[in-house]
Amino acid sequence: MSDVTQAATGRRIFVDKQSPRAYHALVQTSEAVRAVAADAGLDRALVELVNVRVSQINGCAYCLDVHTRTALHAGETVQRLGVVAGWRNTDLFSARERATLALAEATVRPADTAAQQAAYDDARLLLTDDEISAVVWVAVTINAFNQLSVVSRHPVRRIPEQ
Repeated sequence: MSDVTQAATGRRIFVDKQSPRAYHALVQTSEAVRAVAADAGLDRALVELVNVRVSQINGCAYCLDVHTRTALHAGETVQRLGVVAGWRNTDLFSARERATLALAEATVRPADTAAQQAAYDDARLLLTDDEISAVVWVAVTINAFNQLSVVSRHPVRRIPEQ
């Protein structure tokens, strides 16, 4: 195998490590978004549900690992985390939580404009302007982290059971 072929098929570049200044700017954005969400009155567990759901949509194992643990630490239950991908098919989530999850999904699936408009309209009925803005920012930010982790193929390391 030639050096070029081996480089092309080998390990991926960890984009965050390759361009740390850009990555740190994204981390700072994430910290600002976390503060915006808190100021808007969004519970940390709900923010983490959004992070988990968007990471599921994007297939980001690394972010799922991180945000599942963070959600549990924030008080989310194992049961609700286990079914968040099917939130529409259970009544474990409140109307407000459903509106939040629908808006987050619609934010990261912009091609479905009808679903995005419906989610936005529902959110307007149940969430404040500050909450809507915060949910959109949370979804956009985790989406960016998901894309970096997926393209970099960040590994999920096994954590010994406690």
